[in-house]
Amino acid sequence: MNHDHDQDSGGLGWNKQRGNVWVDLQPMLDRLFLPFARMLVDNVRAGPAQAVLDIGCGTGAITLSLADTLGPSAYCTGVDVSEAMLDRARQRALATGAHNVRFIAGDAQRHRFSPGTFDAVVSRFGVMFFDDPIAAFANIGAAMRTGGTMTCVVWRSREENPFMTAAERAAGPLLGWKDEPEANSEAPGQFAFANATHVSRILAAAGWRDVDITPTDVACSLTEGDLITYSRRTGRVGAILPDLEDALREDVIAKLDAAFADFIVEGQAAFNAACWIIRAKAGSSE
Repeated sequence: MNHDHDQDSGGLGWNKQRGNVWVDLQPMLDRLFLPFARMLVDNVRAGPAQAVLDIGCGTGAITLSLADTLGPSAYCTGVDVSEAMLDRARQRALATGAHNVRFIAGDAQRHRFSPGTFDAVVSRFGVMFFDDPIAAFANIGAAMRTGGTMTCVVWRSREENPFMTAAERAAGPLLGWKDEPEANSEAPGQFAFANATHVSRILAAAGWRDVDITPTDVACSLTEGDLITYSRRTGRVGAILPDLEDALREDVIAKLDAAFADFIVEGQAAFNAACWIIRAKAGSSE
């Protein structure tokens, strides 16, 4: 999913305030995560894929890019839990005249895909939120043709991604939040797949083979103006900021500005995204 800053795993939050924020910020977030879109599209283009599934497609950036790159003979399907983001994705498809795409509202863990349909599946930060990841990847695998490829990008650890945790670390003490995340770091959420061994076990148990999990560090950047919007509207802090009392909200904003100032160089916010690239092949569909 494009849901990399939120800690809830269900669709409820995505269909309400958080999904709406992602729609509002869609152009900015597409720019921010463009390197990952290119990475995933290049991986799919390297193979003979003609039917591609995008897990957690959000507002459709990767689904639409795949459809454009692979051409009209290919068919690309995006699935997401957020109706608001899917509405934007469909609007974008209409605006660009993309006829070889479709968008499905649903949870990829439970959605009944037609068996043996896809020869490639991709996801940008969308597979860490499943409440039963083994069941989810087994369900996705059943929708794949035998030997079909999966390429996912997920976050490595909190410690390796200080930009992604800056807001919570800065504002948490003012908001009464605990300094440390939940004891079970493998619970659904942004950093649920930080442990590569844990991910390998999940995929093996779900029937995937030839699993390869490779670290990658991607340079990302935002303008200083976009950073202000990003810091105040996304993630756990952004979700509650509008509802805080004025004085507390101003204090939190001051903390956010101070925390993110460390990432600004000559009017640009630059940071390293520490991720895993997960590659695997679907086993027998029987």
